[in-house]
Amino acid sequence: MRALLMPLLICLTLILALPTGARAQSADIEATIGAQLEAFKADAFDEAFTFASPTIKGLFRTPEIFGQMVRNGYPMVWRPGAVRYLDLRDEGGRLLQRVEITDARGARHLLEYEMIELEEGWKINGVRLLKAEGFSA
Repeated sequence: MRALLMPLLICLTLILALPTGARAQSADIEATIGAQLEAFKADAFDEAFTFASPTIKGLFRTPEIFGQMVRNGYPMVWRPGAVRYLDLRDEGGRLLQRVEITDARGARHLLEYEMIELEEGWKINGVRLLKAEGFSA
């Protein structure tokens, strides 16, 4: 009986450990996105730029240019109302976090954040606005 119980306990332990790691990863990603959103709300573009990946930093070069792009192209990110984190998934090695943002006028927007993990933590490698029923585009 004991010989049968031990492998079962090991399997159960491994199964229960997996979601915890995924939850921790998800929490870290949500914290990164949330911190950048808070920086945008405060017009702290220097700080918001620190959450961008090296690719994004190379593309926009300065926090000022980056901030201008966000203000003009993603006003719901610059001035979010409510933020709700949806699914985090791995698509071909790319980690994609879906986020629902309700803007100041009450319109709901569905965004997809591509995340990469570097030595210094999670960075945002791109954001795209998704078209979905019930959401503004």
